[in-house]
Amino acid sequence: MGRTPLSMLYLQHRLRKLGHTPHLFGYSPTLESLQTVTDRLVQRIHTKISSQPYTLLGHSLGTIIIRNAYPKLISPPPVACFFLAPPMMACKAAKFFSKVGLYRLLTGEMGQLLAQDSFIDQLTLPPHTKIYVGTGGPRASWLPFGNELNDGILSVAEASGGHRVVTVPAIHTFIMNSTPVFEDIAQSLDTLA
Repeated sequence: MGRTPLSMLYLQHRLRKLGHTPHLFGYSPTLESLQTVTDRLVQRIHTKISSQPYTLLGHSLGTIIIRNAYPKLISPPPVACFFLAPPMMACKAAKFFSKVGLYRLLTGEMGQLLAQDSFIDQLTLPPHTKIYVGTGGPRASWLPFGNELNDGILSVAEASGGHRVVTVPAIHTFIMNSTPVFEDIAQSLDTLA
């Protein structure tokens, strides 16, 4: 949300140098519904992948789209997923901003869904999902997260949802450029290969 596929270009470049074939997927929460984006993602995967093994990597709202699409990705399902800074529960920021008109206008239906516990809770977490959570956000008693570990947008608790995670010293917006994240994903992909 608020980013484009360009934000993933550096990670795509790094993965290509290792011999992988990453494809970028863009969407607009302002102009599209979750169902429209989900259907486009499913169609794109079925068109580009056919029966080859594949993995999915999503950042923030992208992980929600993957989780929403997962039940339709059965032939074949992804062999693994990598989630960067995923909102695993309705987060404080979305709950707060969902009442603000400009946020609602810019983030559309998807921004509102991020604030709904019932929506987030019903999403499937694909098996073999690795979650990366940033801890580079500011901490101080007077800030929204207080002294809780966070990435500037999500607390570690909101991004982990009680699942085992890999924490990295990164902020939400740039976690995809983190060297520890890249190295861990590369090692995981080597293991899968």
